[in-house]
Amino acid sequence: MPSKISNLEKEKNIKAFIASFFTIIGFIIAIIIWKEDKYSMYYAKHGLILFIGQLLITLIGNIFVPMMHWFTILLWIFWAILWVMTWMNALSGNIKYTFIITDLAEKINV
Repeated sequence: MPSKISNLEKEKNIKAFIASFFTIIGFIIAIIIWKEDKYSMYYAKHGLILFIGQLLITLIGNIFVPMMHWFTILLWIFWAILWVMTWMNALSGNIKYTFIITDLAEKINV
């Protein structure tokens, strides 16, 4: 019996990892296939927020490249740290807070 529970836990963690790691693609997969799984959807919303962040950083980088290239680089580093934190949290098996991302993700109703 314990191996069955651990396999379910592993499956839950992998679903959440996919939902957060692949940002918008993971969100779409989660909303189509795993909508009833609250844990996966929690991290799928994080993936959606990270995707929106990617779009905003790209937009800022394309508009202000000559003036603020250094700022865009700092934003990408900050985004990458948040992304790694999110998928590490998803693999933990527990719902964990990710700086800024969780606050925004909790406002999404799907």
